[in-house]
Amino acid sequence: MSGRKRPLRLPLRLRAALAVCSAAGLACAALTALPASAAQDTLTAQYRTSAGGATADQAEPWLEVTDSGSTSVPLSQVTLRYYFSSDSPTASYRFACSWAVKGCANVTGTFGTLAHPTATADRYLEIGFTAGAGSLAPGQSTGDLQLRFYRSDWQPLTQSDDYSFDGTQTSYANAPKVTVQQDGALVWGTAPDGNDPTPPTSPPTSPPGGGGTPDGPTLFDDFSYPSSSDPAVQQHGWTVKSGQGGPGVAGATWSPSDLTFVPDSSGGAGNTVMDLKLTTDGTAAGTRETEIQTTAQKFRNGTYAARVKFDDTPTGGPDGDHVNQTFFNFTPLKAPMDPDYSEQDFEYLPNGGWGETQNIMYETSWETYNPDPWNAVNTHGQQYASYDGWHDLQITIDDTYITYFIDGQVVAQHGEPYLPEGGQFIDFNHWLIDLAGQTGSTPRSYDEQVDYVYFVKDQVLTPAQVQSAVAGLRGDGTAFEDTVPAS
Repeated sequence: MSGRKRPLRLPLRLRAALAVCSAAGLACAALTALPASAAQDTLTAQYRTSAGGATADQAEPWLEVTDSGSTSVPLSQVTLRYYFSSDSPTASYRFACSWAVKGCANVTGTFGTLAHPTATADRYLEIGFTAGAGSLAPGQSTGDLQLRFYRSDWQPLTQSDDYSFDGTQTSYANAPKVTVQQDGALVWGTAPDGNDPTPPTSPPTSPPGGGGTPDGPTLFDDFSYPSSSDPAVQQHGWTVKSGQGGPGVAGATWSPSDLTFVPDSSGGAGNTVMDLKLTTDGTAAGTRETEIQTTAQKFRNGTYAARVKFDDTPTGGPDGDHVNQTFFNFTPLKAPMDPDYSEQDFEYLPNGGWGETQNIMYETSWETYNPDPWNAVNTHGQQYASYDGWHDLQITIDDTYITYFIDGQVVAQHGEPYLPEGGQFIDFNHWLIDLAGQTGSTPRSYDEQVDYVYFVKDQVLTPAQVQSAVAGLRGDGTAFEDTVPAS
């Protein structure tokens, strides 16, 4: 961790009771010692399992939420966390809803990594609800949420060491080791030590993070260069990666000559876009990847934006390679679990990878990690969909939120502990995760293209403001501008 200490978060009713107690001059120590579940909870969680073995093909935590208060609660404000211990640092998991009274289409499941791993938990499954799930009236329950999750490689998983698991619980009962959050605030249950979910410090604006102005220190590049070897590329603060090294397949080569500048295929008259090509023949030696990164580590809070074209299918040869097409910002890792490391990623996997078998977009915010043995402290959003073609990507960062937008819509939002602590680089790369996706020997190429990149320091802009600012720069004939200070 970075040294920031989380403030103690007390349930709303307990905070109110403490205020009354203090005003009356009463001793309040006994009251503050009460667990959340004793503080007049408005929501409670019930749990049972239909897979009670110490090991299982899949975990099956069936859950219910009950409104124990006096007012209706929109389920879109409610999340639950089921805590478990991963079977290995590199294990990945997938969520499924088998059946739900509220409808599986209205139930979401995402996985997160705990900032403070314990002997019985280093991950959690977070369950949420869409607006279509409706509200809970006082005394009402969601009814069955028949949920399950499993390893992406379909290996058996061990449940006996999982914090929230109880193999003897075959009928519904209150679940003190499953937490319930309302608007991010903990209202039920006890999390593993040091891992209480915390609410946002302020609600997001509408649209989230809007209200800044586009006249702060700015980086804009329209990528109007004849080639990656043009001296202006370096003069404008970019470095093009060469040689070998991670991420991805050991032995693959980073090829500057495969990073080119080509006419805009979407029909922009005279517009040039940057093309990051990935070519492979199914071998490490026959794989060429591309990456371009700012030379200055001077970007932190503000608005990051790019217009990016993703590519689902190769030019020639068989499809299916586990390619990764990206736009991201990061502070380098100086040592395992470096508290000053940070990263915010858009990563598009058109053919899956990391255990996924279909196209998926990730928005991942990182606090830190240990490369060996692997231990990651991050959280992510994801969408199972094709993003083939042009898309407007945007990340806004202030002292409260990291917010990710695709085509003007919020797709993920993360708070502490994932906010960056210091200056970051801006990066685009196009690389091969592994050789397992397609083993055909016919050479094939995928193209990720970038129309522009835009950053404005310490200003949180709406997507409409970004589009207006970029149009204004182009209208003025500006192909490149960098007024962002070095620190």
